[in-house]
Amino acid sequence: MRKTLNHKALWLASPALLLVAFTALIPLLTVVNYSVQDTFGDNKFFWVGAEWYKEILLSERFHAAFFRQVAFSAAILAIEIPLGLAIALAMPKKGWGVSVCLVLMALPLLIPWNVVGTIWQIFARVDIGLLGHTLAGFGFDYNYTQDPVAAWITLIVMDVWHWTSLVVLLCYAGLVAIPQAYYQAARIDGASRWAVFRHIELPKLNRVLLIAVLLRFMDSFMIYTEPFVVTGGGPGNTTTFLSVDLVQMAIGQFDLGPAAAMSVVYFLIILGLSWLFYTVMTREDTDAEGRLP
Repeated sequence: MRKTLNHKALWLASPALLLVAFTALIPLLTVVNYSVQDTFGDNKFFWVGAEWYKEILLSERFHAAFFRQVAFSAAILAIEIPLGLAIALAMPKKGWGVSVCLVLMALPLLIPWNVVGTIWQIFARVDIGLLGHTLAGFGFDYNYTQDPVAAWITLIVMDVWHWTSLVVLLCYAGLVAIPQAYYQAARIDGASRWAVFRHIELPKLNRVLLIAVLLRFMDSFMIYTEPFVVTGGGPGNTTTFLSVDLVQMAIGQFDLGPAAAMSVVYFLIILGLSWLFYTVMTREDTDAEGRLP
């Protein structure tokens, strides 16, 4: 007998679909429309095709901002993922310490991005900041407003302080969800702590780590508020990431066409790299399913 499908549930989902279309699809189409047109003012536009895309993709300014963004995201992932996993493994699994640790881990995530930038802008100042003044007192030549290395270190440490907690909470949730039967079997077999982590915990955290990597990559690749508040893209252009450069082009210079083209390219880069991360990290599971009889 042929099964009759009931599509009434689509009507229940239609308000959410319309909201997504209004808040995401329509603005995206508007940006695409601006990216293929130019204007001399008076709200009159004329078609230029892919001219702005060629200008952006061949621009050394875009290439430099892109490589700075990639370097920042790579540093963030290389630090926050292992560090968050290590902290989650060290956290207690029962008792009153669980609540204390979870609250402490959640505190940085509750602070707005602009407040985080302001906190670190003051904290790292050489004249009045606790960190900057202390380092200067110990003889370190630290000044994030003049030294590019100090600016990069400040932004990376700030992001690690702010967002490692997200990785910790995700990994901790994955760890407590592992059935105790696996640990009991490991104890019976006399497995070492490293063997438990390698053969039980790490495989069970595969999906959790995938989510953590994707979230942290997308967030770090789109970071804007914190570097803008702390360094303003300086000193020079050393911390001018793609997001900062895009805002400068769109608002500071009011080049709507190139800014719209850069927005579309920016969106496609994030989408493509996220898809690449997902494909690579799920390939092992796909191959395993393909080998099943």
